[in-house]
Amino acid sequence: MEEELAKKFVVAMMMHETNTFSPLPTPIESFARAGSLSGPVAIKEAEGTNTSLGGFIDVARKAGAEFVVPMAASAHPSGLVTKAAYEQMTTAIVDEVKKGCDAVLLALHGAMVAEHYDDGEGELLNRIRKIAPDVPIAVALDFHTQMTDAMINGASIITGYRTYPHIDMADTAQRAGRTLIRMLAGEIEPKMVWGNRPIMSSSLVHTPSREPMKTLMGMANQAEDTGQVLNASVFGGFPQADIPHLALSSVIVCDKRTAEGEILLNKILDTAWEKREGFLFHPEPLSVQVARAKSYDGGPVVMADHGDNTASGGTQDVMSVIEEAMKQDLEDACAGPICDPACVEQMIKAGVGAEVTLELGGKIDMPAMGLKGKPLKVTGKVKAITDGQFVVTGPMATGTTVRMGRTAVLDTGKMQIVISEKRAEPYDLGVFTHCGIDPRRKKYVLIKSRQHFRAGFEPIAKHIVMCDGDGCTASDLKLFKYTRVKRPLYPFDLDMRLGRNEA
Repeated sequence: MEEELAKKFVVAMMMHETNTFSPLPTPIESFARAGSLSGPVAIKEAEGTNTSLGGFIDVARKAGAEFVVPMAASAHPSGLVTKAAYEQMTTAIVDEVKKGCDAVLLALHGAMVAEHYDDGEGELLNRIRKIAPDVPIAVALDFHTQMTDAMINGASIITGYRTYPHIDMADTAQRAGRTLIRMLAGEIEPKMVWGNRPIMSSSLVHTPSREPMKTLMGMANQAEDTGQVLNASVFGGFPQADIPHLALSSVIVCDKRTAEGEILLNKILDTAWEKREGFLFHPEPLSVQVARAKSYDGGPVVMADHGDNTASGGTQDVMSVIEEAMKQDLEDACAGPICDPACVEQMIKAGVGAEVTLELGGKIDMPAMGLKGKPLKVTGKVKAITDGQFVVTGPMATGTTVRMGRTAVLDTGKMQIVISEKRAEPYDLGVFTHCGIDPRRKKYVLIKSRQHFRAGFEPIAKHIVMCDGDGCTASDLKLFKYTRVKRPLYPFDLDMRLGRNEA
């Protein structure tokens, strides 16, 4: 068996969650945040990490396969991927497949939108299929995938994250990889069935440990874990994308016969439709939320600004939550990271210990949201300056290196604010601890995140308050002007009925 599987694999990563309302461009430079874009260095950086690429490398190693990594691209969520970036990444992968291989293992996102393609992943798979129509392809996808026929037709096996925060990225790739290895050995013949329901919901209500997603994910997980099907995945979709194929979906990987998988698929999707009201988000005034945080005894009180969430394409420089916290006189607080390269430069020039007055944040307008940047004037002392790098020790993306760019800490007396040159989602305590701040000892911890913060910060939090700050990742979907989504679509069309093909 070992000798039979001593084959050549092409292993690649091309990940981006595209927020079509985000003003931030996504050139090729954005995709090198994880380190090297290809080759042995990329393998070394990814191996052993809790990432999809790390998981696929582990699969290849255990199979005794020769493998190459022609592309290891991962960018923070932002606006449309430039045509040049997309073509560079896909060409590198396709050209490697052209050289010949026995299998392709792809760590993709599932919600990539390029300037010239609405379905970035589907187009990549289509290009691979044109040159390698029969090669087995295993794909690991993010929970917020926007599933399409092109993805299904192009892949042999698809698995999705089971968790949100995504603490099972490596495991997701390994699930797909194990199925692929069995396929190569001739033990199984994977066939996929999929479907969707016209539900668009805020990512804030997608947590699989909470209803209604808990029930849906439980059905899929049980079926896969008991061997009823090879793999089963549920995808919540990504609501900050104005594209026609936005929906909640599910993919079932079956062995040869699909009848049982189709029954499971329809059961999951019908249950999602029955529970659709549970996916509604109910907004609340920011002032009320901050007042609630202030009323709590003890800490830390973690205040998560989900309106300006880096992991959904936010600018990470909207100051509305920090401004309201200062207005209500919260103290013994830490906040950040705020992405503001100009303020970092000003603080570095002033030096540690110097007093500075900053026009902090608010540098970027969001025309798609009708929002103009609004800096916040703050005065304080420069407490620390760092290179902004640290290795993640928490459960999400464990072992990877976060690169925030040059970073400085402003101490106002009541709040210590971490300010960075680059955006970084605060899913690990390292965003604070690497620059000398222990969030476990603070009364208030203000961060910009929707769900990923729970990986690192929920264990230390005495209370959690979700804050409806301004920004292009708002959870109130009525704030977005959708023009391209397929209608009818829940919750915009509350009285819609499903057609026969959907039910």
